[in-house]
Amino acid sequence: MTPAILIHGPTASGKTALSVALAQRLNGEVVNADSMQVYADLRIISARPTETEMQGAPHHLFGHIPGSDRYSTGRWLEDARKIIADIERRGKTPIIIGGTGLYHLALTDGLSEIPPVPEDVRSEVFALQRSEGASGLYQRLMKHDPDIAKKLGPTDRQRLGRALEVFLATGQSISTFQGNKSRPVLSPKRWLGLALTPPRARLYARIDRRFEGMLMEGAMEEARGLLAQDLPADLPVMKAHGVPGLIAYLKGEMSAEAAAENAKRDTRRYAKRQFTWIGRQLPFWPRIPSMSLDDRMRVILSLYREVDGA
Repeated sequence: MTPAILIHGPTASGKTALSVALAQRLNGEVVNADSMQVYADLRIISARPTETEMQGAPHHLFGHIPGSDRYSTGRWLEDARKIIADIERRGKTPIIIGGTGLYHLALTDGLSEIPPVPEDVRSEVFALQRSEGASGLYQRLMKHDPDIAKKLGPTDRQRLGRALEVFLATGQSISTFQGNKSRPVLSPKRWLGLALTPPRARLYARIDRRFEGMLMEGAMEEARGLLAQDLPADLPVMKAHGVPGLIAYLKGEMSAEAAAENAKRDTRRYAKRQFTWIGRQLPFWPRIPSMSLDDRMRVILSLYREVDGA
């Protein structure tokens, strides 16, 4: 059984071209680890690879979920488990690539088995986040679960919201469930994890150019399609970078220029958080700072031979 390759990297860092090159070189198949690229409604806005970009390499878990669905990390893990097992059974190399760090950790470390959160609780927390931001979530969590609130800090909106949801739904701290993890999908020493860390200035410029290209390719039409479905604002698909601003423009609440600038700004901030995630959560994954595909391939293939021969 050949080792799997896991590649995490910030948005717009060139993951698609790299995954295809690796698939062609190592008889591999690509598995998506990006929480937005799973949605069928977000081909352009999520930068999901096109058929041309795939170059005939098999791709899995891309665009298979409707935007009206609330896809979770747990569901992705079960889908990925089956796909990876099938790829390995056929003697091919799983190449798991994407910018959702929790997906990668779920594969290698297991996933905490947290009870599902009812929709009314989720909506309550989302309304609080919209009205008072991360600070509101922090103050509310401090009343219920101060140890976790202090650990997360007052600015980590996503994890503050998740911790508050779990407490309101179960009456227990999220830490109660975090020690009870599922068995990892990937066995130790049978996978290679790598983190792309390109120069930030170049990456941010690339993010801006890419969103301008998305507008020319039909991002506005995708947003119009979401608006026509009248989906709840707290669905993941409605919070994808670029979607809130484009929908605000379509509703006449924002200028086109402001919508585009907000999308670029939010995506740059997201990339910054991804860099932070790499530093904190993936401390031992080798870094690949180069933007060159040839340089990246050379480093990865060298490291891969070491793991494959272990």
